Amino acid sequence: MAYTRISDANEITQKYMDSILFEERLIDSVVADISTSLFGVKFDMPVMMPAFSHLKNYAGRKYTGLEEYSIAAKETNILNFVGMMENEQFKEIADTGAKTVRIVKPYADNAKVRDQMQYAESVGAFGIGMDIDHIFGENGCDICVGELMDVQTQDMLRSYIEMTGLPFVVKGVLSVQDALKCAEAGAKAIIVSHHHGRLPYAVPPMLVLPKIREALAGRDVKIIVDCGIESGADVFKALALGADACAVGRSMMPSLEKDGTEGVKRFIEHIGNELRYIMSFTGFAKVEDIDDSVLHYTQQWR
Repeated sequence: MAYTRISDANEITQKYMDSILFEERLIDSVVADISTSLFGVKFDMPVMMPAFSHLKNYAGRKYTGLEEYSIAAKETNILNFVGMMENEQFKEIADTGAKTVRIVKPYADNAKVRDQMQYAESVGAFGIGMDIDHIFGENGCDICVGELMDVQTQDMLRSYIEMTGLPFVVKGVLSVQDALKCAEAGAKAIIVSHHHGRLPYAVPPMLVLPKIREALAGRDVKIIVDCGIESGADVFKALALGADACAVGRSMMPSLEKDGTEGVKRFIEHIGNELRYIMSFTGFAKVEDIDDSVLHYTQQWR
């Protein structure tokens, strides 16, 4: 059979994730507790919403998809994220009562970056951050929904972090080098992600995750992973490889579009139930106990 080249980072990521298997450790195991703490707050599970943008009202329902999944985050007690939007829309998200981190785009208009971050804090955001993996496009810096993006330096990140008392999250970290720069700038969390494959042949987040965890050892920086998180098994793999939590993404969309808040709640609860099941099967009583000693690989990845 002829070899077919694959440049799609999403397919590469899925192949890597599916190469990871679990061993069972049943004797003396117990029903696991999947609750976790992030930034001093207890959440029901180490699963969180994605930083989506521009979701419409589905099936003629009252709220936008962003509001519907934010309400689901509040009712399931998980951390919420949202992405690109104007201030008035973020106010609607904040009004849902969900503990929400606002991820701001790397606008060329730096005053807009600062205004959106400061506004988020003023209306009760749980945290703020920046989406660094949406800087570049095919012809230079990207244009997203008519807005020009621009390069961001470590000093610029530090200046955003210094102007807030909220946890600052940098989304789109996919190397030890960037992880360390974020930590040195004062970020409280990073999201290890390739943004649904914006870079062809991007390394799977879980493949680089152990090296990032090792590099950040002893630093007060939480590690979140996204890209391809569809199940409790995926969450378990990420936690075993060094993540503190995971964000779901496009896997949530069918439930959101069809059944809104209730559909998202069922989807999240299913992920949590599967995570508990796998933790119990592998002998881990608590989220913080999970390590990679139960992982096995069907092929070698360098």
